[in-house]
This record gives sequence, C-alpha cells and structure tokens, in this order.
Amino acid sequence: MAWTKDEMCQIIAHLELKEGLFVNLGIGLPTKVANYVPEDMHVIFQSENGMLGMGPSPYEGEEDPDLINAGKQTISALPEASYFDSATSFAMVNGSHIDLTILGALQVSEKGDLANWTVPGKMITGMGGAMDLVTHIKRVIGIMDHVAKDGSAKLVKECNLPLTGVNVMDRVITDLGVFDINEEGMFLIKKPEDVTLDEIISKTEAKFVVKLL
Repeated sequence: MAWTKDEMCQIIAHLELKEGLFVNLGIGLPTKVANYVPEDMHVIFQSENGMLGMGPSPYEGEEDPDLINAGKQTISALPEASYFDSATSFAMVNGSHIDLTILGALQVSEKGDLANWTVPGKMITGMGGAMDLVTHIKRVIGIMDHVAKDGSAKLVKECNLPLTGVNVMDRVITDLGVFDINEEGMFLIKKPEDVTLDEIISKTEAKFVVKLL
C-alpha cells in the first residue's frame, strides 16, 4: 500500500526535523508536519503571514479564530510564540534566516525544478511567497501525490507548468517514495514496503537511481 498523507508527514518530520531548526511550512498538507515533532525536540515553525512559534493543529473545540497560518487554517501557539507583520516575516525568509521549508508541489523535475504556484484551470489570487521561499531558504522539501488526478506523472523530466524555482529542490516525498535530488541526479532512498519498484518506475517520468537506505 502507498503511504497515507499522515504517514508522509510523519516520515518527513522524522527525516528532516532537528533540534533548534527554524522551519517554514507551506499551506495545505505541509502544515500537518507540525503534528509529528518528537516530544523531546524543540523546533520553531514560522508562518509567512506573521507568526513564529506555531504549534500542532488544535483539538476540535479549542480553535482560536485569531490564530491562523498562511493557508487560513487554525493553528495553536507555543508559549514563546511571537507575531509580526508580513514584511518582517519575509525579511526572515529573504535574509536566509529560515533553515528549512516544506512545500506542496504540483510537479518536480529530475533536475530539482519546482512548479507549485498555479493550478491549471483554477483561479488564483497571486503567486504567494513560494518563489521567495525556494530562493532564499537553505533546504527545500516538497510533498505531493506521486500521480496527478488525470493519471499523469508529477515527477517529470521537465516541468510543463509555470516554474516556481529552478534547481531548488533538495528532497521530495510522495505516497510512493522519498527522492533526494542533487547535482548528480534524482535518487529513490525510501519506499513503502508493499510498493514494488516496477510500480514506482511505471508512474514516474523522471529518471532516477535506486539508492534505498
């Protein structure tokens, strides 16, 4: 079986989160990564709409409508949380003060190009902050389904959607695997136990090397 979305977030938390990191979480699925921080680890999550010190998702009935992330989802706050305007938030990003960003993705190329800011046929309000994030944050992780709703591959040779950034991805996790990307290419380092390599290959357009850990 492929990984569930919660399992994907748990795997990314295990692989990427380290003590003392400043981490930006993109809207949607990446926000769930905050639910899987080990109890003995202190990680500082930043929301680009102006908050440092996000906690996990609140329990039902405990939501505070004044506490939201960039995707307008309700969030909790750690005791040391602070709040500021978006200009200060992007100064943190553009000044490379954030260690890691975890973003949703529509397409990722075998060279590490990312397309994630516009969905074909959908109305959008603007580019958002993704281009700033992938340009200035030290490590960029993508999270997405392996196959699009129309059955097409999302790990591709070349992105055919508008690009967010070129050669910016360090790692991407899908429901079928974890892939590292560097100057030498794309590498499959982890996969679900019950998913075969043949299935992954058949659903992947990008060229990759199997290097399971």
